[in-house]
Amino acid sequence: MKKTATKTKKETKVIDAAGRPLGRVASEAATYLIGKNTPAYERNVFSGCPVRVVNASQIEITEKKLGDLQHLRYSGHPGGLRTDKGMHTAAKKGMKELVRLAVDRMLPKNKLRKEMVKHLTVEN
Repeated sequence: MKKTATKTKKETKVIDAAGRPLGRVASEAATYLIGKNTPAYERNVFSGCPVRVVNASQIEITEKKLGDLQHLRYSGHPGGLRTDKGMHTAAKKGMKELVRLAVDRMLPKNKLRKEMVKHLTVEN
């Protein structure tokens, strides 16, 4: 028998990212998505709430940090490892993608991860 969380309507948590560091915003969003702030937290059941991050373009990040960030992609083929710097990701896809990647990589690496990421929205 599969466990499921209660089907109550959960309120959306809104996180204002203006003037805050990327890691602080991402860790707060990840905590809400995982559901660790609720009394009904279970590791094997999605008990989190939807999260909306606003003002992602005004997030505080230094030029040095953007240069140091590396995003790795692997195609599965020999020699298929690709790296992108944070500044290239921000220029090509915007700060919204940097926030989404930071939150995604702070979530647990299990089968509930895709469901948690579906409940994340990032806005400029």
